[in-house]
Amino acid sequence: MGGLTSDGLRVRILASLEHASRTWLNRAFTSAVRAFLVMILVVLPSVILPGIGPDTKQIVALVALFAGALVFFEYNAIYPSLVEFRDGAPYNRIRYLMLLAIVLLLSLIVADGEEPTTISRLVRALGEVVGSALDFPYSPVRLATLMLAENATAAQVLDMRTTAGTAYMVSLMSLAIFVIVLKLAGWPSTKSAFNVWVNLPTFEPTAHGDVVDRLERDSRVNLAVGFLLPFVVPALIVGLTAGLPPGTLTSPQTLIWTMAAWAYLPASLLMRGVAMARIADMIRTKRDLKLAEEAALALPAEEEDEAF
Repeated sequence: MGGLTSDGLRVRILASLEHASRTWLNRAFTSAVRAFLVMILVVLPSVILPGIGPDTKQIVALVALFAGALVFFEYNAIYPSLVEFRDGAPYNRIRYLMLLAIVLLLSLIVADGEEPTTISRLVRALGEVVGSALDFPYSPVRLATLMLAENATAAQVLDMRTTAGTAYMVSLMSLAIFVIVLKLAGWPSTKSAFNVWVNLPTFEPTAHGDVVDRLERDSRVNLAVGFLLPFVVPALIVGLTAGLPPGTLTSPQTLIWTMAAWAYLPASLLMRGVAMARIADMIRTKRDLKLAEEAALALPAEEEDEAF
């Protein structure tokens, strides 16, 4: 009997170790894939743009390795420390695809000025149409063109308007797709497991105040900042670049990443605000269901006491 018990215990231990190893390998593999995709995003402009020097390529490769390592360790860790909604697909997937599309399109537009191809000409023509349509008074695209120096050439203004309009349109489309996907998928689902504290590692649950109220307040702050950021960033950039050479902002790499950040960060904050509002609704729904179940269980007990 003792031998059978020890054999069964040994089998269970081996099975648990095998399951743990498979889980770790699966998590490490998916983390490596995500890190590789992030590295591709970082080096994409250097691959597409012509005339990139070896020193720039080395710096870009170093930045890509650092970003890939950060993503790998964050996704491979049991409890993340920086990356939000690690297990809350499709939040990070849509954000990555949005940034990838912005960087790819802007790289093709900028590369068209030196080595035009059929694809780059098509992308630039569409970007010019979008930029012209969004370039109206007090629009984010009009404010983006004001970041240039007063002595900027017409070609530089056209490049800025084209890249800003393309990036802003991609961000708006990505935000619309994000909201539609959340509505159709019912994210986050109240029927499946969703660890709020793992998916929001920077959110402190033990701070003062009700969790739902704090989530809703943070959601409103993210929505407000995300809406105002496209209008505020141009003024900040004008102040930071004062005194620099006129062509600093319009250099290929700087133009691509500046416009990508200008369009990506507001859309990302808006997505975060929407996601936090949905999580607050999920917690409130689960809390109401739990209170209703407790009230339903307490009602028969009260009726029984009254009967006695």
